[in-house]
Amino acid sequence: MAEVALFHHSQGLTPGVAAFADELRAAGHTVHTPDLFEGRTFGSLEEGMGYVEQVGFGEITERGVRAAEPLPRDTVYVGFSLGVLPAQKLAQTRAGARGALLVHACIPVSEFGAAWPAHVPVQVHAKEADPFFAEDIDAARALLSECADAEMFLYPGDQHLFADSSLPSHDPDAAKLLTQRAIEFLGSR
Repeated sequence: MAEVALFHHSQGLTPGVAAFADELRAAGHTVHTPDLFEGRTFGSLEEGMGYVEQVGFGEITERGVRAAEPLPRDTVYVGFSLGVLPAQKLAQTRAGARGALLVHACIPVSEFGAAWPAHVPVQVHAKEADPFFAEDIDAARALLSECADAEMFLYPGDQHLFADSSLPSHDPDAAKLLTQRAIEFLGSR
């Protein structure tokens, strides 16, 4: 089974992120959920992003990188929205990465290197009309064209954090399908 690092979104390590991790654990995977906000959670994306802007995107990313240091090299990195920053950086730059699941976001590959590593499979999951993901769709399409083992799944609707069962934006049907696909992806690693 896979070793997984799951990085939370801008509202923090919410009960919904923990529940997603528990579903992966129930499928037999070892899942680590680093808290990039040092115990803070926020009631809205705006509040969470205010905190991120105070601390800095670079510092949040580096907190994720530091949290992954004790983990085995053959880890699969999963990021929810903001958590895609450390997940994608680690998948692209840490030797031995086994894969990446980028949920709700995708960063241009050039942010962390010249190219996506050929041996690192990746999936991108988002809502097709998510206004936040609209800013990332070109980066996701470029990643798919560059990486032979890349897939993108777009779900109907416009909710951003649809996979977090503790938030009003949760979409149970899309989240269930995402979870099934994530478990299949991890099982093949």
